[in-house]
Amino acid sequence: MENQKLKKEIGFFTALTIVMGTVIGSGVFFKPEAVYSATGTASLGLLAWILGGVITICGGLTAAELSAAIPQTGGMMMYLQKTYGKLTAYLLGWAQTVIYFPANIAALSIIFATQVANLFGTGDGIIVPVAIAAAAFIMLMNFIGAKVAGSFQAVTTICKLVPLILIIIFGLFHQGDVAFRLFPISVEDHPFLTSLGSGLVATMFAYDGWIHVGNIAGEMKNPKKDLPKAIVFGLTGVMLVYLLINIAYLFVMPAAALAATATPASDVANIIFGSIGGKLITVGILISVFGTINGYTMTGIRIPYAMALDNQLPFSNWFKKLGAKSSVPYNGGIVILIISIIMIFSGGFNQLTDMLIFVIWIFYTLTFIAVFVLRKREPELVRPYKVPLYPVIPIIAILGGAFIVLNTLFTQPMNAGIGLVLTAIGLPIYLYKKKKGHFSE
Repeated sequence: MENQKLKKEIGFFTALTIVMGTVIGSGVFFKPEAVYSATGTASLGLLAWILGGVITICGGLTAAELSAAIPQTGGMMMYLQKTYGKLTAYLLGWAQTVIYFPANIAALSIIFATQVANLFGTGDGIIVPVAIAAAAFIMLMNFIGAKVAGSFQAVTTICKLVPLILIIIFGLFHQGDVAFRLFPISVEDHPFLTSLGSGLVATMFAYDGWIHVGNIAGEMKNPKKDLPKAIVFGLTGVMLVYLLINIAYLFVMPAAALAATATPASDVANIIFGSIGGKLITVGILISVFGTINGYTMTGIRIPYAMALDNQLPFSNWFKKLGAKSSVPYNGGIVILIISIIMIFSGGFNQLTDMLIFVIWIFYTLTFIAVFVLRKREPELVRPYKVPLYPVIPIIAILGGAFIVLNTLFTQPMNAGIGLVLTAIGLPIYLYKKKKGHFSE
């Protein structure tokens, strides 16, 4: 019945803009610090951005097969449930509730506060209170209703393109004394593989959001033809934008300087446009980050609600409550906000983003493997779109995902360990609920 209600109205161009608009967020403005800190050089840093784009494109093309074959509300949770059973899907929902969305909101709130401190020239002492205020304000705005939050999202989506375009255009033509080489790829005193891996993990936060691309498959006029084109051209476009803006950064500031600042985009803008122009660009970046926080908040508060409908959480009846006027699942929002505030106190931007990328890429990799499992187990499943160059592209996606997970596990065991522990906490809750007969496989 759900599939019959989907109106097939989306064409190629609309799908293309959805792809690019979903993925381009705030990471491109702030992740250069982590990328060049990890890689140490411009050439290896740019290679990390390229590899991140290639893995993202392969991942998007692979996951889109499941999206087209299983166009159900819940997205990745439904793909994993169909392939591996309810436990895997539950752990994904749990991880999204206690790690992925709170860590995103916390990390983005920290970077928003860092930008505010940079804009007004205040000390770091305001970062935590401003970050908490930003996260709380966005959450309260979402409690008013989806219409208000949605309108705000539309405005900020347009605003985020302005600083991107201006920095790219003026940065590429900037006349300065900064020089860098793309080839040969240099490593300096950083081990090649682990440096590239850590840089790659940092870029994946900027590329994150691609998993939602396939969710439009059921509403496309011709998903078999247009979906792969939208993914390839859209994500390639995102990768080119990221490469261009990083080259623009490197024309203005050396890699070592980018690695040493928490506000690389603002610092570059100050050099290009001067103090006043740089502040205007910083305001544009602030609006962009605020919109990204809103996007993760809108999506995140609905995850515990969806899980509570299947009685998968403690106090499920409490999580199922909606606002009398707004019809917003505010109790889930309260819990996510509390976790986000704890994370704001406990970790910085890069620590939080590396942890959430580690956890979510475990489930992304399981999603790629699911394509092979379902091809063999359910060959009769209707697939409006099939991943091209099968099995090469899914294998690249799986290898990329495995590399991201294993590299984080070995190079950042603390972040990986915290993520695994928080995810594993959901297991006894699931087993207790199942034993009580609240849900079954």
